[in-house]
Amino acid sequence: MDQIDKKILNIIQKNANIPLTELSKRVGVSSTPCWNRVKKMEEEGIITSKITVLNSEKVNLPITIFLSISVTSHHEEWLKQFHNTLMKHDQIVEVYRLASSTTDYLLKIVAPSIDSYDKFQQKLISEIDFRNMTSNICLKVLKKNNFLPLDFI
Repeated sequence: MDQIDKKILNIIQKNANIPLTELSKRVGVSSTPCWNRVKKMEEEGIITSKITVLNSEKVNLPITIFLSISVTSHHEEWLKQFHNTLMKHDQIVEVYRLASSTTDYLLKIVAPSIDSYDKFQQKLISEIDFRNMTSNICLKVLKKNNFLPLDFI
């Protein structure tokens, strides 16, 4: 990956809808080589998707909850059931396995209200075998990037 690829990535991760002609002008190469570079980075898995980011409040999902889960077992069958549970609930938008002394998994969940989240959490309680569950409700987002810093390439 060279500096032109890095420039391409910096631009398209902030605006995936930029026309190819504009992108190629901004990185200083003609359209065809620019397109070839983008396609190559897609094939290599550097670019995994192009998405539209929605305003959660405007689509009636103003509540964000971070649910910490501690578990007693990590055996294969439990992991399979846990994964299946995560995948069937669209309101679980992100999941992280952590190296922590208190939390094994951190789930980011969106909901239209606290009441609807409470109902959803009760459903999860019946579907997941866990030791401890803690909900943290987001009061305000102070920073949220939908792009990665590329200074380390």
